[in-house]
Amino acid sequence: MPEARVVVDLDVPGATISRHLYGHFAEHLGRCIYGGFYVGEDSDIPNEGGIRLDVVEALRALDIPNLRWPGGCFADEYHWKDGIGPKPDRPSMVNTHWGNVEENNHFGTHEFMALCELLGAAPYVNGNVGSGTVREMSEWVEYLTRDGDSPVVRLRKANGRDEPWQVPFWGIGNEAWGCGGNLRAEAYADLARRYATFLKDHGDNKLYRIAAGAADDDLAWTEALLKAVSCLGCGRDPKNIFQAISFHYYTVAGTWEHKGSATDFGLDDYYRTIQKAQGIERVIKAHSALMDAYDPERRIGLVLDEWGTWWDVEPGTNPGFLYQQNAMRDALVASLHFDVFHRHSERLVMANIAQTVNVLQAMLLTDADGTLVRTPTYHVFEMNKGHHDAAALPVHVVEGRTHDLDGTPMQLVSASASVKDGRALVSLSNLDPEAALDVVLDLRGADPVDPAGRLLTASTPQTHNTAAAPDVVAPVPLAVEPEPRGLRVTLPPHSFATVSLEL
Repeated sequence: MPEARVVVDLDVPGATISRHLYGHFAEHLGRCIYGGFYVGEDSDIPNEGGIRLDVVEALRALDIPNLRWPGGCFADEYHWKDGIGPKPDRPSMVNTHWGNVEENNHFGTHEFMALCELLGAAPYVNGNVGSGTVREMSEWVEYLTRDGDSPVVRLRKANGRDEPWQVPFWGIGNEAWGCGGNLRAEAYADLARRYATFLKDHGDNKLYRIAAGAADDDLAWTEALLKAVSCLGCGRDPKNIFQAISFHYYTVAGTWEHKGSATDFGLDDYYRTIQKAQGIERVIKAHSALMDAYDPERRIGLVLDEWGTWWDVEPGTNPGFLYQQNAMRDALVASLHFDVFHRHSERLVMANIAQTVNVLQAMLLTDADGTLVRTPTYHVFEMNKGHHDAAALPVHVVEGRTHDLDGTPMQLVSASASVKDGRALVSLSNLDPEAALDVVLDLRGADPVDPAGRLLTASTPQTHNTAAAPDVVAPVPLAVEPEPRGLRVTLPPHSFATVSLEL
């Protein structure tokens, strides 16, 4: 059996892995909100104020740190005042981006804040720059976060909420280079400065303003935003106008027109998917290097607020709803993304998988009959909870396996580790779809005790959970054996594992 050696320096804690790297995203798209999070107060499915309680229970087990809403592309056609007040009085709208369906606005600001409170998650509100106004977004901040008295505060109180909420994260538009306005980078950079100026801190609610950044590795877009608040080589701190810059990166193995199936794919498709997912490290490094030139003290954060796999929709479903299944392959895409996030946690401060329920690489799949399925990706998030707000540890794969794809070798072992409260957590992925792997954990700097292993795998990379078989892919215990250099585990093909250690 092939062997890999993974060196972990247990006594060299590094940057903190923000829990916000495990953030989520809920857009008014397909059945993410309606039928996913929200079923209405008259539903037979147990709910609180229309919010589906089995979804809340499942997601609370992940310790969700933040939830981004209402989009996505939808954010730039959403006008928040249409989603407050008595539901019968709320005007409807057409969701032109996602299926051209009618939106009744029954899930709005108060419902979103109630959802965040049920989840214990920090709200991340994405404002409307594409079709909105500075005043509209500024008043949304005031409505949510200001105490005392003002016209919009009185409006909030009339709608049943006396006390303001804590809403730290605010997105200044979304994908302004595309669905958010088809703007040039410099034009959007000026808008971002203007909008951010009028998004005010009220009371003790301090805003973390996030400028809408690039697609993939469009460094010119990122540089335009950096030039709007800083200068190259001038030795000055960036202007504190916005606090972070976002970017988006999706794992698409095929073309945008023919992305491929989530569950019906061959080995070549599998390897291309893993290779594209591994590309996230190159993209993060590129943005980070550019940001280091303009912001060497790393005062501006990098936010990946949309990431994940994107496949063709499931046959027979609305193509505008982006409903796809979620297989063991998707779980491995998630696991290796988190390894990369951990390595770059000095600059990368937040990430949001797209999306939480029933859309793209979802945590949960639901049906109107009350069915709820936890996907393989869900289990990766749950198994990795120990990394939240932990200190990243140096990890080196010094002996591993590679696969040659189109003349380029790709690594088939992925790993990361962290330490918090006297315990270390090591995450390991065997990305080889066919061969098992013996992994030696070469542990240095401490003598850990009480190792505990967990394993997520399946009979094939295509295996997925369904309503009829909801636990085909679910964590099981993993044997951890002592070894002269530390510990040894055996990873089946296409598997993800965690090993927890007391220090």
